[in-house]
Amino acid sequence: MDGPETPESPRGAAGGGEIRRFVAPPQRLAGGERGSVALVGAGPGDPDLLTLRALKLIKRADVIVYDRLVAPEVLALCRPRARRIYVGKQRARHILPQQDISTLLVRLAHDGKRVVRLKGGDPFIFGRGGEELEALAANGIAFEVVPGVSAANGVAAYAGIPLTHRDHAQACVFVTGHLKDGTMDLDWPALARPRQTIVVYMGLLGLPTLCRELIAHGLPGTTPAAIVQHGTTARQRVVSGTLSTLPGRASAAAIEPPTLIIVGEVVRLQSTLAWFAPAQPASMVAAG
Repeated sequence: MDGPETPESPRGAAGGGEIRRFVAPPQRLAGGERGSVALVGAGPGDPDLLTLRALKLIKRADVIVYDRLVAPEVLALCRPRARRIYVGKQRARHILPQQDISTLLVRLAHDGKRVVRLKGGDPFIFGRGGEELEALAANGIAFEVVPGVSAANGVAAYAGIPLTHRDHAQACVFVTGHLKDGTMDLDWPALARPRQTIVVYMGLLGLPTLCRELIAHGLPGTTPAAIVQHGTTARQRVVSGTLSTLPGRASAAAIEPPTLIIVGEVVRLQSTLAWFAPAQPASMVAAG
């Protein structure tokens, strides 16, 4: 097909027609044939990080239901006749509510389709994958899960920041900077501990709050911190500083989503271990 479908398409008179959405009750084929759903992690951006299992499923899928952060190069791997349905989310703008996405997956599987639900990073790390599988399980739909290289692992590696290091961090914590209720009310005492790395997903808008609360709960203002924009892609940018300076530096650099924030002593290694040249394809950078 020429381009992706979206779950909403206007009909009726221009400027104010009725909106059609994929929320109809699921219909089974006459012969009772059922499809299946593969929940697939597409990795953090660089298409070379896609797993072999993910590639195999994408190539044979009848329908690809995909999110905003899936790379166009990954979508291009699907069969020419495969349907591509975009259900991406941005802050305060969801093409389709989460419940309706689950309903869509159930309906497609009941229609006998081989569905790939394609998500950026890993579907079980702040990807709502568990919620969607609960709906599939409740409706008796066959499914499998294909892990992906998570944003935390991939973006940190491409930025040259090891998440653990014997000299700097013996623990690593993943948190989301945007809770379900829209707040950033995290367990600050648990986060503000020495010798651990904090990785914050979806935290750009809450960056000043994050840094302020970590300092208020005991971390020094001099604790190293970095924010990475469009990690693992040609648009990758890394802004480093400390808890005291990072919000101002990120603002001055006009950093935009998607981002990943990394806090901890391991960030000190970034200037030494950075290897990825964003203007070039991802590859090993020769030392010296």
